[in-house]
Amino acid sequence: MSFQYKGREIRGIDIHTHVPHPGGPKSDPRSDQKERYFRNTLIGMTIEEMADLYRQLEMIAIVFDVDMETTTNDPFVGNDYMAKVMERFPDVFICWASVDPHKGRLAVNELERSVTQLGLRGLKLHPTCQRFYPNDETYYPLWEKAQELQIPVLFHSGHTGIGAGMPGGTGLKLKYSQPIPYLDDVAADFPNLTIIGAHPSWPWQEEMLSVAMHKGNVHIDLSGWSPKYFAPSLIQYSNTLLQDKVLFGSDFPVINPERWLKDFAAAGFRDEVRPKIMVENAVRLLGL
Repeated sequence: MSFQYKGREIRGIDIHTHVPHPGGPKSDPRSDQKERYFRNTLIGMTIEEMADLYRQLEMIAIVFDVDMETTTNDPFVGNDYMAKVMERFPDVFICWASVDPHKGRLAVNELERSVTQLGLRGLKLHPTCQRFYPNDETYYPLWEKAQELQIPVLFHSGHTGIGAGMPGGTGLKLKYSQPIPYLDDVAADFPNLTIIGAHPSWPWQEEMLSVAMHKGNVHIDLSGWSPKYFAPSLIQYSNTLLQDKVLFGSDFPVINPERWLKDFAAAGFRDEVRPKIMVENAVRLLGL
């Protein structure tokens, strides 16, 4: 399947990409660790080069950064910058906001501003890096606002390559990104909130499959891993009960979308399911 978007023929919607920082890799204190762990030359790509790549691939990219200023030294480009990116490249990028949940009412207000004034169209969060449990009711006003704004919320889930292999994982704790109980509770308490669990959620893959099967408002993206490493259960349920709830995502720049597509073509997905994963499910979820 393909569809027209702003004058372009679109054959894929990459639901999970990270915006290149305007300062380049040198502006990221984790750039050396990421390059060693992911071994991907795209990490130094500029926003202009990223736009050219996705045009060549006939794709739209959902693009975001993560605000983790309270808990790390990682820089955040800001939601105003994300709005400018979408304004510069409207045919190829759909940009989402991020907020630091620890900022309380300020985070809620920033999310509302980002959507209603800046035109951003979703929310990205990383519980491990931001160090919060999504089901802590301290953060429920944020989920209430996202539900009110009718935007999807993308939560990192499972293992993360950030800090991987470093002493103590640079202090990051994986427990925050376990699907049950944390995402499951939020999905139950906010039934009209569209939730996406990012990545194959290893080592809790079966938990994420269960949550997506049980909660009609929960989806899964396939970013961050090559499809040749997917667990058999993930492919099985993507082909059957969850075929309408699974989304293509690369995790650009740490995973090359071209490499992901090559391995996807060789993986055991059914021919009739592939268009759903690549395009149809995202078109429906994003209201395109």
